[in-house]
Amino acid sequence: MQPYPVILGTAGHIDHGKTALVRALTGIDTDRLKEEKARGITIELGFAHLDVAGRRFGVVDVPGHERFLRTMVAGAAGVDLVMLVIAADEGVMPQTREHLDVCELLGVKRGVVVLSKRDLVDEEWLAMATADVRTAIAGSFLANASIVPVSVVSGAGLVDLRVELVRLAETIQPRSPDGLLRLPIDRVFTMKGFGTVVTGTVCGGTLRVGEEVLALPSERRAKVRGLEVHGVPAAEARAGTRCAANLAGVERAEVARGEVITHPGGASASYLLDVRVRHLATSRTPLGRRSRVLFHHGTAQRLGTVVLVGEDEVLPGEEGLAQLHLESSIVALPGDRFILRGFAPQQHYGTTLGGGEVLRIHAPKLRRSSRAAADVLRRIAAATPDERVALEVLDVGAAGLEVRDLVTKLGLTPAEAEKAVVRLVETGELLRAGDLVAHAEPF
Repeated sequence: MQPYPVILGTAGHIDHGKTALVRALTGIDTDRLKEEKARGITIELGFAHLDVAGRRFGVVDVPGHERFLRTMVAGAAGVDLVMLVIAADEGVMPQTREHLDVCELLGVKRGVVVLSKRDLVDEEWLAMATADVRTAIAGSFLANASIVPVSVVSGAGLVDLRVELVRLAETIQPRSPDGLLRLPIDRVFTMKGFGTVVTGTVCGGTLRVGEEVLALPSERRAKVRGLEVHGVPAAEARAGTRCAANLAGVERAEVARGEVITHPGGASASYLLDVRVRHLATSRTPLGRRSRVLFHHGTAQRLGTVVLVGEDEVLPGEEGLAQLHLESSIVALPGDRFILRGFAPQQHYGTTLGGGEVLRIHAPKLRRSSRAAADVLRRIAAATPDERVALEVLDVGAAGLEVRDLVTKLGLTPAEAEKAVVRLVETGELLRAGDLVAHAEPF
C-alpha cells in the first residue's frame, strides 16, 4: 500500500529562493509564464511533485511578492506541510512574517524552515541568521521546527531536507474520503483534444471519473471525463490529494479560480457566516464594530463586512465573535479557516488583519440588539461536536431535520453524523423517528 500523499507548500519573502528550491528538489520549474521568466519572480501558483522514500509529495509553489498575497493564500489552502524559505544572506523580511501568520491562521500545524542561499554566507553569518530565525518563529507553529541550511548551487542540505520532509509526513493523519466533496479550483485551462481542465487540492470527500459534478457558486454542471492525481491518471481523487479533473459539458470561460467542485445536492454556497475572528497583533488599530475586509477562503476572495457580535471592537492580538456579510457567496463549512485582509499595508508588514474559523453557514442575520442571538452564537462557539449537532437540530425547531442534513450543514461524514445522533438520542436530548431527528426541548 502506498503511503498517504502529502501536500507540501512553500512560503516566504520574494526572491528568497522558493522556486529554485522546488526545482532543485523535484527537477520541475514551476515558473511557467513568460512574464515570470522575464521578471525572474513567481506570479502565479506553480505545481510539482516530489517522490521520496516511496512517498509522493504534491508541491505548491507560491509567489512571495506582497502584491500577489491573494495568490499565496489560495496556494496555502489545503497544505499539510510548509517549507518557510528564508534567504541566509537577508534573513527575516516583511513577507516572511506575513506568510508565517497566514499559514498559522489557516491551521497549518507542521513545517520546516529552509535557510536558502547557504553558499552566499560564511559559518559565522549562518549561525547569526539561524539565531535570528529562531527568535522570529518563537511562539508560532514552527517554534520547534528544524532549520535546514540549503544551497541549490552546491546541493548542500538537500538530502537533510528530504529526510526531514519524510519524517514530518509520517506524523500526518489521512483525511476522511467519506465527507462532502469539495475541490476548490486553483487553476483552469484547456487541453487540446480534452477540453476544460480544473486543478486543486481535494479538501473533502472523493471525486470519481464518470460522476456528475457542480461548480459553485456559478452552478455550472459538468461530468468528470478523466482524472490525474499527483500527475498520474486515476479513477478517483480522495481528500488530501492534488488532482486535475477533465470536465465535459463546461467551457473554460464558465468556471474560474475560487469556485468549488462538488456533487449536486452536496455542499452549498452561503454569503452570511458566523465566525470566530482573531485580530493579529501586527495591526495598528482595533477591528471596529463594522469593518470592510477582503475575505479569503480556500481559493476564493470576496469583499465583505465583519460585524462584531456582543462587542464594539477587537483589539490587536485578541479574538471575538462576528458575522461576515459577503458581497457574493462562497462554499464553506463549519471548522473551515479563513484570512481577513485590509486595504493598506501595516508597517514592515503586508495587509493581513487576521483570520479565523467558520462557526455556522447560512446564518440568520444577527441584530446587534438581539441578546438571544448573540447568546446562541456564543453557545455555538463553545460547543463540543455533539453539542453542535444538538444546537443545529434545536435551531430548526419542532419540524426537525434528517440525519443527512447534518452532513451538508456541519460537514460531518455520514458515519460521524449517525454516531452523534445515536449518542444524543441515548441521552434524551434528541428524539428520532427513522431518519428524522428533532430536539426534545420544543416538546
